[in-house]
Amino acid sequence: MGAVTGQPYEACFRDLFAIAYRVGYRILGDRSQAEDVAAEACARAYARWKTVSGHSEPWVARVAGNLALDEVRRLTRWRRRESALHERDLGGDPHRAERLDLQQALQRLSKRQREVLIMRYVADMSERDVAETLGCSVGTVKSTASRAMALVRAGLTAGEEVRNDA
Repeated sequence: MGAVTGQPYEACFRDLFAIAYRVGYRILGDRSQAEDVAAEACARAYARWKTVSGHSEPWVARVAGNLALDEVRRLTRWRRRESALHERDLGGDPHRAERLDLQQALQRLSKRQREVLIMRYVADMSERDVAETLGCSVGTVKSTASRAMALVRAGLTAGEEVRNDA
């Protein structure tokens, strides 16, 4: 991991912003929203720097993932209201339908499963780093990730069947 314990926030900001942006963009698929998520995650890290500096990268990844999912929830509620007007509009993003399915699948997971998947696969953290951050064993990270991925795959497959029937 790039940030070193004892480093001032300013020395770590670029790495932290990059991690938070990557997590936000992979979940939301929108550069502007990802920048907002990254900025908020970094602001929260700055406010808590004394307590998070020793594990700032995984902390920021987790916060960015939670912020991005909060945004997904907010947008999902808005989209439900607007869907009656624009049911088939994909907004020019060819992957939007798949991203929405992924977002919905992530929302169905437990908090721990979501955290593991976001840190492991969205933030590209190692199993050891995820285990250290969450205070569990590498084996627990592996089994949680495996179960969570199975649930996500099942949710995505169910979404494909619904879309193919339409």
